[in-house]
Parts: sequence; structure tokens; C-alpha cells
Amino acid sequence: MHTLFADSFAALGRLDNITLVMVFHPQYLESFLKTQHYLLQMDGPLPLHYRHYIGIMAAARHQCSYLVNLHVNDFLHVGGDPKWLNGLENAPQKLQNLGELNKVLAHRPWLITKEHIEGLLKAEEHSWSLAELVHAVVLLTHYHSLASFTFGCGISPEIHCDGGHTFRPPSVSNYCICDITNGNHSMDEMQVNSAGNVSVSDSFFEVEALMEKMRQLQECRDEEEASQEEMASRFEIEKRESMFVFSSDDEEVTPARDVSRHFEDTSYGYKDFSRHGMHVPTFRVQDYCWEDHGYSLVNRLYPDVGQLIDEKFHIAYNLTYNTMAMHKDVDTSMLRRAIWNYIHCMFGIRYDDYDYGEINQLLDRSFKVYIKTVVCTPEKVTKRMYDSFWRQFKHSEKVHVNLLLIEARMQAELLYALRAITRYMT
Repeated sequence: MHTLFADSFAALGRLDNITLVMVFHPQYLESFLKTQHYLLQMDGPLPLHYRHYIGIMAAARHQCSYLVNLHVNDFLHVGGDPKWLNGLENAPQKLQNLGELNKVLAHRPWLITKEHIEGLLKAEEHSWSLAELVHAVVLLTHYHSLASFTFGCGISPEIHCDGGHTFRPPSVSNYCICDITNGNHSMDEMQVNSAGNVSVSDSFFEVEALMEKMRQLQECRDEEEASQEEMASRFEIEKRESMFVFSSDDEEVTPARDVSRHFEDTSYGYKDFSRHGMHVPTFRVQDYCWEDHGYSLVNRLYPDVGQLIDEKFHIAYNLTYNTMAMHKDVDTSMLRRAIWNYIHCMFGIRYDDYDYGEINQLLDRSFKVYIKTVVCTPEKVTKRMYDSFWRQFKHSEKVHVNLLLIEARMQAELLYALRAITRYMT
């Protein structure tokens, strides 16, 4: 942990609250820091100030002032023009042209087409090269996902930053980040949920019920396998149902001027892909997947980055301590896969070999609300949502969930963008 903190401080000149929360999972944090350092500071197609400005544009789409402010400082530190910070219209036309891709990628990535790609690559004197565009796409997806993590874990600005010294509810549960990272938990936080009447024993029962469902599903898997038609039907059912998962807190969040000036079309946001008569074809992973297609495209156009991202995906997906709340020696792979595949299902991405009936068995409504909000509209996440799912689980386990959410989201966005680039190239 000390080494990771030292490396982070050496690379960024700071130890930010994102690092302090991610350090619950040192193996993941090491991979994350290595990837982010490469994207922002090592050799690559884009100049340094462009990289930070793209980070600002991406974080602003989700109104994440925490990340916007971090990268405003970094942008100025590497010699960026302060005028660009007055609004996107003051940035070079080349960066302004990226606004449409940023918008669609953040909120409705299934709408990205090869025409979006062609428009950027053939913009005459403001055109992007393929290598530059892949670098930009990776940065956009990285910061959209990091905004999800920031809101999902309730991360507040550092003490010396704007808003960091003001009185506010603690960022996660009843503890400040230093308490969480030191493992200072108390059973008091488990006594009451948003309804005001749920005890420790009730939340204990939730864990037992989830363990029992996992055991039953494993037995069903061993006994029989659903047909391909049935699997496809269950995917469609889950995809439809995901459209009706929303929170009672679901209201519009008006972006502050200091954030909204960094992007256009502030009214554009997340919409379920099958609403309003739209029908988006299912993205079938056997036709285009990260391992066989996306990885090699990224690595070819932006060497080594595909490898770094792939390692980060694998660590997040496979990370386990074989624990669930108070239980040890638990195989959590079924639960982790359900979370990952539910997120991809919300994005219209289907795995032919997965039984989507398992999702409803393993993920209850409050958890689905949290997942969908963190992944699709992170600026609307509330402390109540965080507290209401998996009430008996440790903070570290909830942070672990957030790592799964952000990596599954990043991969989904990348798949749509890279498929469009591939179609343009072929």
C-alpha cells in the first residue's frame, strides 16, 4: 500500500481521494495507476494538454466537478491555454469536433456509427488520425467510467480544494475516507435503512438468501442447460426489464456553469435504447468482442495500451477474496459474472453462453437501481442508494462492486466505438 501511494504521488504530484478508496484493492489500484499514467504522461499520439482537456470534456458530460477540477489544474500545469477553459467553443475546432462522440459515447453508445468516425477522420484541416482517435476514445471511456466510480463511492474533493473544506455529509456511510481505508467499521451503520426499520438480523438474512440462491443456481446448472432459443429469450426479457429499473430519486440534475461550459447540448442524456419506438440491434459478443477484436485494434494503433487495459479488465473481473460479508471460502464468480453481464445487457450486449435468468435471481431491485444509476446516470447517485443494497457487506466489498461497474461500462463503450472504427476501416 505504501509503495502504491508513493508511486501515485510521484506520478501525479498528489494523493487523491480516488486512490485512497481504490487502495482497498491494491492489485487493481496498481493496474489502474499504471494505465492512467500511460494514457496521460507517456508517449502517445496526442499532446499532453489535449489529453487533460479530453479528460475535462469526458468528466463534464457527467457533471463530475471533482474530476473536471483535477484536470483543469493538470491542463494548466502542462502548458494548456487558459482561454480553452472558458468554454468548449474556445478550444481548437479539432477538439470541438470530438464533442458529438463524447456525448453519444457517454450516454447512448449503441448509437455510434462509422459515420461518426468518418466525420472526425475526414474533417480536412481539423481531422484526426486513426491513432489520435483511438487515444481519444480510450481517454473518453476512461473518464466516463471514472466519473461513475467518483459518484458511486461518494468521493468528495480533497481538503485543500474547493468544496473539500466545507461541511457536508461524509462521503460514504458514516465515515470519512480515512476511516474507511483504516477499516473502522461499526455495526451502528447497519441498524436502519431508508425506511427506518431494518435491523442487522434482516440484512443478515439477505446475505443468507443470496448464498442459498447461488447454491441452487449452481445445482440447476449441473442438472440441465437451457436451449439457445430459451437463452436468447431470457436476454430479451432482461433487456426489457432493465428499462423499467429507475430510482424514486430520479430527477434532473442541472449542471453547474463551471462544468457545463466544457460540453455542448446539456439536455442530452441517457435514454434506454428501446424507448420511443427505437430498436437497436443486439450487439452479439461472438461477432465482435474485446479479446478477439477490440484489444488488437487498440494495440495496433496505440501500442501497449491494449495490453494495459486488458490487464485491468481481467483484474476487475476475476478479483476475489472468496468472501461475502461474514462468510469465507465462497466462490463469487457467479455473482461477479451476473453483475458484469447485467451492465452489458443494459447496453444491448449479449453473451450467447450466458443464462440471463440468473440475473434476476442474484441481483435484487435496490442493487439494480444502484448499478443502473452508477453506470448510466452517475450524477444522480445518492447516499441512500449506496446504503440500501447489500447492507451487511463491508465498504471494501461495495468498492469492489464499483470496480466491476466501471470496467464493465468502459468495455461496453469501447466495444461500440471500436466496432464503428473497424467498420470504417473495412
